[in-house]
Amino acid sequence: MTTVAEMESWLETDEDEHLERVAEEGSYSFATADLFVLDHLRRGDPVPPELKARLQRLVENNIVERFGRGRGVKYIPSRRFAEFLGDPAAYTRDRGLDRGTNKELLVKHLDLRGTEGCTLSELTLVLPQLTLEQVRTLLKELKQEQRVHLVGTTRSARWFSKSSTKT
Repeated sequence: MTTVAEMESWLETDEDEHLERVAEEGSYSFATADLFVLDHLRRGDPVPPELKARLQRLVENNIVERFGRGRGVKYIPSRRFAEFLGDPAAYTRDRGLDRGTNKELLVKHLDLRGTEGCTLSELTLVLPQLTLEQVRTLLKELKQEQRVHLVGTTRSARWFSKSSTKT
């Protein structure tokens, strides 16, 4: 958990001005617990259970965004809040690529590999921000769309794009 000294040093930067502006514009008053939640999100740490209620309040007030489903839910500071903090690129970085873009990256990599194809482990390196299961799900969708196909059944199985000559 963040120490009080760490939180104070974080707030001593220009970000305290941005927090004040968010509070003024959205008529939202930040409680100390809100600042702890934002600090956890900023560092990429999970929010402790005792702060989950505050997290929901931040989501409802558009200071934090929630995306994903099930166990893959991710919380990040909203685009507007990132702009207030003076780092709009952080929002784009944290949000990541959309599903369609991730699929296109996989297909493009398979196209580049041509008749050699790729193992699943190699494809996970193409999208390092995604888990193995997330990459598998994208590949399954691409297979249903008949854009890729799989040859083999073990760990050495290889994925190929539809445009490759290997069947």
